[in-house]
Amino acid sequence: MTEKRKGARSIKDIPPDILNQLNKGEIETANLTEWLAVDQRLLLENLLLQNDRKEYLIPVLENINQLKKQTVNSINETIGIGLLNLALKNKDDEFLSKLSTHQADLVRCWAAYTIGRNNDLQFKEKLDKIQLFASDSHFGVREICWMAVRPDIARNLEESIDILSIWTMHGNENVRRFASESTRPRGVWCEHIDALKQNPGLGLEILEPLRSDSSRYVQDSVGNWLNDASKSQPEFVVEICDEWLRESPTKETQYIVKKALRTIKK
Repeated sequence: MTEKRKGARSIKDIPPDILNQLNKGEIETANLTEWLAVDQRLLLENLLLQNDRKEYLIPVLENINQLKKQTVNSINETIGIGLLNLALKNKDDEFLSKLSTHQADLVRCWAAYTIGRNNDLQFKEKLDKIQLFASDSHFGVREICWMAVRPDIARNLEESIDILSIWTMHGNENVRRFASESTRPRGVWCEHIDALKQNPGLGLEILEPLRSDSSRYVQDSVGNWLNDASKSQPEFVVEICDEWLRESPTKETQYIVKKALRTIKK
């Protein structure tokens, strides 16, 4: 097994050959600095040339140019949706399936949007397909994939909670974390879910099985979920935390509770 590459701390310190490989889609980004440094337009062009889909380039670039605010996330989403629409129009399933298993993490991020924003898929089907991305070994893909289905989760909250509560039993910590992270009442870089801000008790079906999870990655997400909820329903969060500490006095639960209560003034 090859040793994991350590990424540069600042964009200017990324070696030119590494940046070149990243923009060609030959390697994964090693950290957030590299993730932000990739030229997604150039990566897209290289991907399309490598797959004989050059005709897809101009329409997607036009969509990017029309964005009012061009951020890494907005460009990522725009490319994903653009490729989805072109592939659907051309009945090009072969190309879409290649994206899902591509070696470049940013290409897999685009692939997550080709599922999350595909209106031909039923909601449960979307979640089933997105689980591959939820379990991805790359942090970027895991973050993007919940954002790709978040609007659907908010619209289908009851069904989401039913399905994702089963994911909390999954053997892969990344899948368990997705169940919590994707339903956070406030979340990061995404719209809030008002129903959960007003009534966070709806999410207990997901949170309860995770209250003493062995994974720090999952613990952080559950703590942040409850911290989100504490900003609109502090009494509820205090009550839940007290109950958890009584019933499950483990170090894992204690860690989650500390994180959950961090912004409530005592």
